[in-house]
Amino acid sequence: MLQVRNLTKIYEGGVLALDNVSFEVPTGQFTAVIGLSGSGKSTLLRCINRLIEPTTGQVIWNGEDITSLSEDEMRRVRRKIGMVFQHFNLVHRSSVLTNVLAGRLGYINPTWSLLNRFPKKDIEKAMQQLNRVGIADKADQRADELSGGQQQRVGIARAIMQDPEMILADEPVASLDPVLAHSIMQYLELFNREDGVTVLCSLHFLDLVHRYAQRVIALNEGQLVFDGTPVEIDDNRFREIYGKDAERVG
Repeated sequence: MLQVRNLTKIYEGGVLALDNVSFEVPTGQFTAVIGLSGSGKSTLLRCINRLIEPTTGQVIWNGEDITSLSEDEMRRVRRKIGMVFQHFNLVHRSSVLTNVLAGRLGYINPTWSLLNRFPKKDIEKAMQQLNRVGIADKADQRADELSGGQQQRVGIARAIMQDPEMILADEPVASLDPVLAHSIMQYLELFNREDGVTVLCSLHFLDLVHRYAQRVIALNEGQLVFDGTPVEIDDNRFREIYGKDAERVG
């Protein structure tokens, strides 16, 4: 269970990115986070694993107050929270396999990673995850030789290498065309269903929300303006989320 309580983030200069946001996500749920650009979606996801420090409020996960933990304690927690980024965040000059193995860095001796040496069982595990996302044949290629969709599959495989209990996917398909977007979302759905991983995924397009999400959280100017199921987003709700002049497409 993830519990976000009265979460507020104020950046330097007084910019209010999150304004007293509260919600809960049951274990194993696929939750979409929606809203306009600048509504606070990325800040919310990054406050949950403290890549960004909240100003006030609490993030409680499995009964543990993440916001009160030391940096050493957070490293332990982050092992179980995978992150998938919009722009992939791969090491371009490294191989696909090495990028996926980076998901084990929280578990192995740091010296081994500097020498690019990983236990055999981790290498076998990385190949299994690459096979699950359909690119095991690309293991020895440099990451920057792959297409955008293939690079995002590497990013997902890297997150799954952590044996995560939760994945935070920050606009994972915003850099991809609509056809590739569905293929990436299907992999997140696969790990949600087969591995029981809780997924929080920020998205722009409502067709993806309706297809993949069990629940929707919507932000507008840092405030929580909707918490419910995709089918509950009628025209009135849509305008609350996206503004009175917004037009639904599709």
